[in-house]
Amino acid sequence: MLILLPPSETKRDGGTGAPLDLSALSFPALTAARTQALTAVEELSRDLAAAVGMLRLGPASAGEAAKNRVLTTSPTLPAIDRYDGVLFDELDAGSLPEAARRFAGEHVAIGSALFGITGALDPIPAYRLSHDSRLPATTLRRVWAPLAGVLAAREGLVVDLRSEGYASLGPIPSRDDAVYVRVVAEGEDGRKRALNHFNKKGKGAFARALLLAGIDHPDVGSLLAWAAAAGIRLERGAPGELDLVV
Repeated sequence: MLILLPPSETKRDGGTGAPLDLSALSFPALTAARTQALTAVEELSRDLAAAVGMLRLGPASAGEAAKNRVLTTSPTLPAIDRYDGVLFDELDAGSLPEAARRFAGEHVAIGSALFGITGALDPIPAYRLSHDSRLPATTLRRVWAPLAGVLAAREGLVVDLRSEGYASLGPIPSRDDAVYVRVVAEGEDGRKRALNHFNKKGKGAFARALLLAGIDHPDVGSLLAWAAAAGIRLERGAPGELDLVV
């Protein structure tokens, strides 16, 4: 099973790991694309004023662009600890038992505009790049064209919790054991409606429950049966999708 999480636009600073080493990252088939992305971001960061616009940063977060100047020299953290924000606060990776972190290392990948996807425990630096950022001389869609093939080559159940923006950079394959999860609420009229802020909170809680359970589900049926037993309302939605009702 592979659980795909979205990144967060905010990252924790600092770290205790050695500087970035692309050969230490999971999914080595993406190394060439990662090198291309890093080169483009390094070129972009030479002019911080221009970078602020291309990274779509507001005045309050303009300083974030400077992080991209030291991508290959700054310290690293495991990806699951690097990301911040609502989903990762709910996931609370720092409080996970060691067995759950090991399970994450084997079964969780986190989307990234800079790295495509990384394993949960892959060491990465703080950076600023979003799925809708612009790059000089190329686009993120072109850079991450190989990502869909990497995901298609992954055997077993694929559970995609990424946001639509990141999922568009590398869609999951169209097959019975690859599903996209939408977080919804059910109104009094029985209709399901997509959520915004609580979407991230729901995904974080769901991911944490998966990691604590530590079950390598072989198919969608197994995942649905576990969720029902755990008191999690997970249902089949549109073709290729599951609804997480919160």
